[in-house]
Amino acid sequence: MSERLATDYGVRFDAGEWTGALGDSVTVLPIVVGLAALTPVSLSHALLFFGIFQVVWGLVYGLPLSVEPMKALAGLALAGTVTAGEYVAAGLLAGVVLLLAAATGALGRIQRYVSEPVIRGIQLAVALLLVRSGLDLGLANPTLALVAAGVAGVVALAGFRRGAALAVLGVGLALAVADAGVPAADLPALAVFPAAAPAVTTNALSATTGQLAMTVGNAAVATSLLLSDLFDADVSADRLSGSMGAMCLSAIPLGGIPMCHGSGGLAGKHAFGARTGGANLVLGGLYLAAVPFAGVVAAFPMAVLGVLLVVVSVHLGRRAVDVDGRRALALVALVGCVGLLWNVGAAFLVGLVADAARKRLAAA
Repeated sequence: MSERLATDYGVRFDAGEWTGALGDSVTVLPIVVGLAALTPVSLSHALLFFGIFQVVWGLVYGLPLSVEPMKALAGLALAGTVTAGEYVAAGLLAGVVLLLAAATGALGRIQRYVSEPVIRGIQLAVALLLVRSGLDLGLANPTLALVAAGVAGVVALAGFRRGAALAVLGVGLALAVADAGVPAADLPALAVFPAAAPAVTTNALSATTGQLAMTVGNAAVATSLLLSDLFDADVSADRLSGSMGAMCLSAIPLGGIPMCHGSGGLAGKHAFGARTGGANLVLGGLYLAAVPFAGVVAAFPMAVLGVLLVVVSVHLGRRAVDVDGRRALALVALVGCVGLLWNVGAAFLVGLVADAARKRLAAA
């Protein structure tokens, strides 16, 4: 069956598209604001490219396709495990691999060697690293951290678990505005690698390996399947891989961050009512409108940011342990612990070896 074009789905702007736009921001904003507060990443540049690509893919696919940060790389940068230069280099390397995979149709072959427990283990490792960093930041002001945690808890108990991170983000931004006032409008400067020049190191290669493990399973294959299930849309994993590679290689040199098409953001948009690419145009417009006022992040309270990282980590961790069987869960835990205590590249290799052993034992 040939892939459908955007014109097969159309673009609408009804109430569902507006509420659906929020489903993706739940994933994007907490991570991007955290990166801007803890690393040299420029929030205005990041929002600019998120806005641009929300609009681009909404028009190209005609579907509420998600545009999210590459979570493994973002998590490692937030945890201080990779430097800004290594973060940039890893994103570019991932972009090159994704474009090559799209050109050669390699994703289907790669997927056979990377099982779900290994991918979930990488997610768990990133979640654990975020918890550690979040707790360190929260200890700077325990009282404020407890207040922010209380807000997250109330929102989650009220039945809006996905909105807990946005609620904490709102608290932090309100405190930042109260402390420093509304920043003067300022547009991002046009420059090459404004945050940091690429630094290709062993650490960067390790981070790239961990991210690609997640991208193949969660951003390409899973998103392709979800598009079919939710929208009866035939969009191949290789085509999505090409889109992600294009985003990384065009945005990162100009100050953007590594981006992907996450299945979680797509599911969030659908759950909030989005059915066409109209949700992308709405959200893209909101991101672009926020670009001139991104300077508010400079006053974001670190203790609240620590709680934000923990809330994001809980979301990642819940998905990580969602596997069937004790052996699969043990493999997830092994990969997660190796990633926490060593690095995600080593965790990925350990996971592949352990998974091969697990499959031989099951076949014996």
